[in-house]
Amino acid sequence: MKILYAIQGTGNGHISRAREIVPLLQQHGDVDLLISGTQADVKLSQEIRFQLHGFSFIFGKKGGVNHYGTWKSMNLPRFISDMRKLPLKDYNLILNDFEPVTAWACRLRGIESVGLSHQASFLSGKVPKPQSVNWAQLVMKYYAPSTHHVGFHFKAYDDFIHTPVIRSEIRNLVTSNLGHYTVYLPAIDDQFLLPILKQIPEVDWQVFSKHTKTSFRDSNVSVCPVNNEQFNASLASCTGLLTGGGFEGPSEALFLGKKLLVVPMKFQYEQQCNAFALQEMGLPVIWGSNKNWLPTLKKWVSGIQEHQFNFPDETAMVIDKVVKEFAR
Repeated sequence: MKILYAIQGTGNGHISRAREIVPLLQQHGDVDLLISGTQADVKLSQEIRFQLHGFSFIFGKKGGVNHYGTWKSMNLPRFISDMRKLPLKDYNLILNDFEPVTAWACRLRGIESVGLSHQASFLSGKVPKPQSVNWAQLVMKYYAPSTHHVGFHFKAYDDFIHTPVIRSEIRNLVTSNLGHYTVYLPAIDDQFLLPILKQIPEVDWQVFSKHTKTSFRDSNVSVCPVNNEQFNASLASCTGLLTGGGFEGPSEALFLGKKLLVVPMKFQYEQQCNAFALQEMGLPVIWGSNKNWLPTLKKWVSGIQEHQFNFPDETAMVIDKVVKEFAR
């Protein structure tokens, strides 16, 4: 059997999930990997057959998407050329983690594909969503369309939705509490973040930043470039995680029993939905309209956050089911 697994390269969550899924797929046949996008810090260890430009959302430095950078990076002629070149007929199964080139190539050629992603869960009316303009929901629906859907979310809100894929390296971590707080906010510049964190001097903050190439320390805040192994070690031994409104990062923190505070990116529908769902579960959120983070941060670090999430290891079962149901 030949399998094509197409992965969105914006952010680290899609790549992190793929690191767990790819070895399971390889048990069922030959797997070719395709990645489009330019914003991931985490890498796959397996060979990438197709590395495409795609359509990436570019992170800004003020808590949202860099709309100009995103528009500037888009290249429609290249997108169409890449679609036409993909040898989709060679594959018995095409899986898509919110990757638009493969998704639209399949749609235009009438080839079935399986949306295997967090974003697939938003097609259910049972998933918590804030009120929003219709265009945001349309982007979620048509950015990477597929014929079949298997979703992941914080809860199994629907019959095609499963709890998060937690990487084995996270499941196998030995946890402790050394008192520090881990921070990963890729859409916020260090120069905005540090003055806020320094106003809580009793806390040791460990910031992992997309905006620096060298490590440094400023008062009670240490800053270093994003590194998977160092981040995992910091997360395993922290008291809590301050992060964006993505999916994998919050899921891993909740699985490890860490305190969690999320700051969803402005104008990013998926992150707004994630934060809305977490808030429904009683977890704190700093929304874009909140210009003064300090009271929320102080309350968070001084308070106790008790939660219990059951994220069983279902990934192998999900992949087995997908292969049996959808391979042709």
